[in-house]
Amino acid sequence: MARNLILSGGPFHDFDATSAALAEVLADVGVESEITEDIAGALSEPSEVQLITFNALRWQMNADRFAGLRDRWSFRLPAAARTTLLDHLDRGGGLLCMHSASICFDDWQGWPRVLGGCWTWPKSHHPPLGWTGVRVHGGHPIVDGLRDFDLVDEVYSDLDVLPDVRPLASSGGQPLAWARPVRRGRVFYDALGHDTRSYDNEIHRSLLQRAALWLLKRPVTGTG
Repeated sequence: MARNLILSGGPFHDFDATSAALAEVLADVGVESEITEDIAGALSEPSEVQLITFNALRWQMNADRFAGLRDRWSFRLPAAARTTLLDHLDRGGGLLCMHSASICFDDWQGWPRVLGGCWTWPKSHHPPLGWTGVRVHGGHPIVDGLRDFDLVDEVYSDLDVLPDVRPLASSGGQPLAWARPVRRGRVFYDALGHDTRSYDNEIHRSLLQRAALWLLKRPVTGTG
């Protein structure tokens, strides 16, 4: 079994439920997950796992409307944690980044370059949670052979995406998923996953399982 560390927690989402759902999805392809909300603590020392997953919403919360949440949820990523993540990639490790990972770690200018994009206040936004159609784009082993699908989720819109990012899935022209090499490792971002209904869709589950295998540099063909 490959070992996966799921970094979870934050406001506005049921991260306990979605992290558990994600762990269950990945277990079907031989990935054993540990879940923690102590992001700084978990990344305070060199990583011994093959995969690190971000399913969290932790940022500085500078806007006035978040003032009441800052005491509990405001977060700055320590220097040691940044080093752990970059060393993990240098050793060939994988990063699986879900949904609100694009909002996280706004105190670290290097995070968008790792992830491939970021949420930018106030430009970025999303329509209300609801049914959306997802278009799958071929040309990558993670998505080759998967068909388009519908699910209940949020469509993150007008993210700042790096020019070299090629979307593997989109909705209404908004890129929702991409995969990229970073240093000696690999990164996959999936903007879906607001609540557990997102993980009920079989194609989305297959996409995530394929992504995990690709991040682990294992064969993806025949999955899903």
